[in-house]
Amino acid sequence: MKKTFNPPSVRRPFGNYNHGLLVPAGASLLVTSGQLGIGVDDSIPNDLESQAVLCFEAIGAILAEAGMSYADVIRISGFVTRREDFAPYMAVRDRYTLEPKPVSTLLIVAGFTRPEFLVEVEVTAAKSL
Repeated sequence: MKKTFNPPSVRRPFGNYNHGLLVPAGASLLVTSGQLGIGVDDSIPNDLESQAVLCFEAIGAILAEAGMSYADVIRISGFVTRREDFAPYMAVRDRYTLEPKPVSTLLIVAGFTRPEFLVEVEVTAAKSL
């Protein structure tokens, strides 16, 4: 079982995540590449929320292929290009994450490989054998 860490000497998390998560020895570990908001047909929605959904759906497919689910995600790193996209990104992220909430980082970046991309998400997952 994963153990969470949110010590009283550290400010409580700003959102639905934990400051630390301990994975038991012997767990399988999966690390994904960053997923962009692009469909299998190469379509790219114009809004961040739709792109974020595509990112999390792609991650869900990768997790499933590895025999895992969002319950196994221990870390999420998100990247957005505009500060105002913080709230919509977090809303999508929170729809996909399960208990115990993973650790999470969100960065505002200057851009991605193509200007139409607004968000990129990568995760680390661990599952006890």
